[in-house]
Amino acid sequence: MTEQTNEHRVLGQVALGYSPMIDRHRAITALRLTVSPVLPEARPEAADLLALLADTWPAEAGRLSLNIASEALLGELLSSALPPHLMLELPAFIAADPAHSQALAALYKNGNTLLIKGRPLAPLPREVLPCFAYSIIDLADERRDGLPPPGGVSRTIPHVQSGVRTLTEMNDAFGRGAIAVLGWPIDDPAVASGARPSQARPELQAIVELINRVDRGEAIERLEAVMKNDPTMAYKLLRYINSPAFGLSVEISSFRHAIMMLGYQRLKRWLALLLASGGRDANLKPVIYAAVRRGLLMEELARDAGSDDEQRGDLFICGVFSLLDRLMQQPFDTLLNSVPTSDNVRAALVQGSGPHHPYLELVRAVESASVYDIRSAAEGLMISVGTVNRAVLRALAAARQLD
Repeated sequence: MTEQTNEHRVLGQVALGYSPMIDRHRAITALRLTVSPVLPEARPEAADLLALLADTWPAEAGRLSLNIASEALLGELLSSALPPHLMLELPAFIAADPAHSQALAALYKNGNTLLIKGRPLAPLPREVLPCFAYSIIDLADERRDGLPPPGGVSRTIPHVQSGVRTLTEMNDAFGRGAIAVLGWPIDDPAVASGARPSQARPELQAIVELINRVDRGEAIERLEAVMKNDPTMAYKLLRYINSPAFGLSVEISSFRHAIMMLGYQRLKRWLALLLASGGRDANLKPVIYAAVRRGLLMEELARDAGSDDEQRGDLFICGVFSLLDRLMQQPFDTLLNSVPTSDNVRAALVQGSGPHHPYLELVRAVESASVYDIRSAAEGLMISVGTVNRAVLRALAAARQLD
């Protein structure tokens, strides 16, 4: 793939970050895509961005909330014809400007969901207020000032809490009446202070046992025996391998055939995903969402770096396992004694070092949507921000096939 194509030159002009929108049921209802100019002099155009999204985020992919960190680009988007599945976030000062009232009314009539960010200093124009489906209130603003803003924006329409970083913050936001939260509630400590690490549940122990057997290269008969003792795991394997995402032309009806079709490396990859998604606590859905995308993004970054299948697979495992301590409430140095991983994965997750760690840092920068951190981490890996953006979009597309 070339550095950038004419139709998608915007890839080299912006930095992309992403985070989920999470509802009260802890389901992911939309993806927030933050688009920031990669350099102050960059001038991304709305037509280029919309062409890119038309190719990479079609309507069937679900709702996408655009958080645009460029006033010029946002102004162009306001006067553009946006597909209805694209949501647009607008700072309060833009929403309150009468010069934009006609454009806002047109987007509202088109069926686009509009969200107002921040606290307006003056009431919104009367004709504009009905255009907004939600207000976005940052957690830092909520803590600073509990007073509602002028114009009745904050509490007369449903509000979304942004800036959420922990499960406690997420639950508190819903307790205050938020209809959804924006952010990554994954920063809780792996094991609460003074608590003993929990024991893995039986269904997770079976997955760990099978990962160990695959890692040792045991015969298919022995792997099949473990699978037969766990009907739920066997069902999930057959459902996965017969799914449209896998793309087989024949139906697989036996565990042995499924294992033979997958091969040991892809079976281990599937088991890693199954282990990461093994928790039944609804609060952990965002953690699972993050873990799967971390693995896919690290794999895509390695693909662009020319890594071989084994290296890409190892980076995928590193990303998926990077939140396993939160999911299983055990520290990494304990967890990785029972789950086989490479020395590079262990170094990244336990010591924060080794060749995989810079990739993990880049993924965290993308999650935080920090332009400076994305640029710095990309430079450390000697790749361009455009290359990072392409990997992000491929990873998000691959994740949709797994959801």
